[in-house]
Amino acid sequence: MRPLLNRWPSCRLLFLSWMVVLASLAMPALAQQAAAPVPPPAVAAAPVEAAPAPQIGVLTMQPGEVFFERFGHDALVVVDPVTGVATSYNFGYFDPEESDFIGRFVRGEMMYYLVALPLDEDLAYYRRTGRGASIQWLDLAPAQARALAAGLAERAKPENARYHYDYYTANCATMVRDTIDRALGGGLHSQLSGRSRGNTYRSESVRLASPSPWMWLGFDIGLGPFADQPLSRWQEAFVPMRLADALRQARNSQGQPLVMAETVLLDHHIAAEPKEAARQWWPWLLCGLLAAAGVFALRQRRRLLGGLALPLWLFCGIAGALLTYLWGFSAHQAAWANRNLLVLSPLCLLLVPGAITLLRERTPRAWFGVLLWAVALLASLGLVLHWLSLQAQVNLQWIVLLLPVHLALAWVLGRRDRSVTDR
Repeated sequence: MRPLLNRWPSCRLLFLSWMVVLASLAMPALAQQAAAPVPPPAVAAAPVEAAPAPQIGVLTMQPGEVFFERFGHDALVVVDPVTGVATSYNFGYFDPEESDFIGRFVRGEMMYYLVALPLDEDLAYYRRTGRGASIQWLDLAPAQARALAAGLAERAKPENARYHYDYYTANCATMVRDTIDRALGGGLHSQLSGRSRGNTYRSESVRLASPSPWMWLGFDIGLGPFADQPLSRWQEAFVPMRLADALRQARNSQGQPLVMAETVLLDHHIAAEPKEAARQWWPWLLCGLLAAAGVFALRQRRRLLGGLALPLWLFCGIAGALLTYLWGFSAHQAAWANRNLLVLSPLCLLLVPGAITLLRERTPRAWFGVLLWAVALLASLGLVLHWLSLQAQVNLQWIVLLLPVHLALAWVLGRRDRSVTDR
């Protein structure tokens, strides 16, 4: 098996980026010391007759520069109270030799594994690549720590290690979160589920993917309304760094801070995690209007317009076909009911022969104009639905970018004006 660290949203890269990631899959070296690689804070000695409790830590790794590292990663660390050996329990492994591996990936039915490995081995990759790592030591009752450690050891057995991976609801961070919550008897969920900062799956995905334009493009086009629901702090913890922040504010069963100490293991030497930024739609509208004006300016150059429209229709048609597949034939819930299908219509693929006809200085058949207006009207419907639904899906920028262009092309090329000469 091979680890897939921070493979977040390699996540289910939808659309263009989703399909690129479908073909892309993607760990260690701190010096081994006689004691644990990172000793936990000192605690009071247990009575002789009591079995010593392990120390539990949450290991958080910062985002990397490769696309599947953009969302960071995390793991649970258990330090044996007798030997001092630190074991990292990593939920980010998969088996590329599994039967129908590619098919499962495409359909959103990926199976991942929990794997136990030495902490120093888990950290070595991050040290080589300059990615920061820190550990939060948890203040758990001895019985809670023992139960958590025993549960992880049992879960890591080959017959129990597999789980169904989902990029937003069952990934490396949410599995760590849920394990801690079980140890606290549901206490973590109760503290985080009623609070929200207004972030969404889309805003977090777009923010973290922003250093890779094609990855950002894939997320923003491919995510549907599911990705635009405001997240509670509990849901927001699908991002490892958000989980670490939530743990800093959480309390244990005794009402004390859950994190009793936090240690930086590796300094971060590459680009920092992207900051939050407000989404603006007006620059997209300006670009759409300028493109539409260009179409009207070239209205007498139908051959040239056909050549310019050809890549646009190919992009819209292929993207629309992928969105249709993700909605109708996959388990990628975050891509279902995607209204970008109205501006990225698969019908655009049927316009390609008409563009080729224009390039050959011929007049397309009558159905070409009908299709052009159908594509434009579908895009207009996207704008109407956006207004009526009060932003059920945050896609206004794609509507105001593409709608003016679709309308302009329909107006200029959708009329069989034989008086216009090609140049």
